[in-house]
Amino acid sequence: MKRFLLRLAAGVTLALAVLAALWFWPVAPRHAPPPQLPSDLSRLDRLEIDKSDRLLSGYVGARKVLEMPIALGFAPEGDKRQEGDGRTPEGRFHVDRRNGQSAYHLSLGLDYPRPEDRARAAAEGVDPGGDIFIHGQPNALPDALMLTHDWTAGCIAVSNAEIALLWDLVPLGTPVDIHP
Repeated sequence: MKRFLLRLAAGVTLALAVLAALWFWPVAPRHAPPPQLPSDLSRLDRLEIDKSDRLLSGYVGARKVLEMPIALGFAPEGDKRQEGDGRTPEGRFHVDRRNGQSAYHLSLGLDYPRPEDRARAAAEGVDPGGDIFIHGQPNALPDALMLTHDWTAGCIAVSNAEIALLWDLVPLGTPVDIHP
C-alpha cells in the first residue's frame, strides 16, 4: 500500500509539473525538422547524451550522423538518486521498450534502474525510480509549440519531429551513454 501511495504521489507530482510547465514556462515554436540524413541510413548504432551541453548525438560506428537539442529533468545537475528527484540518470543504458501511446509524442524507454542503481537505492533506503524515456513533447501541448527549459521528471525530451526520426532509426538494444 505504501508503494502504491508513493507511486500515486509521484504521478500526481508529474502531472502537476507538466501542467505548471504548460502554464508558466516559456514555450517556443517547434524546432525545424531534423537535418536530412543519408538515404541509406537505416539505423543508429548508439546514442550519446551530453547533459551539460543539452545535446543528443546519434552515431553509426564512430561517425556522428545527427545532433539535436534536448531538455532534461527539472533538476538536471547530478546523477539520478531516487524517484521524484527530477534528475536524469548518468551512465550506459540501452533502449529496452517503445511506447507509441505515451502521454508524450512517442517514447523510447531506457533500462533504468540497472542492478547497481537498485542496490545503491536499497542501501540508501530510497526508491530508485524508473520509467526513464527519450520522448517528444506532451500530447497536451498545442502542436505548434515546444517547451524550452528542463521540464521532465528525469527523461530526455526532444521535438516531435526529432523523436519521430529516432523512433525510425533506434532499434531495441541500442546503447545510450548519458554523460554529465
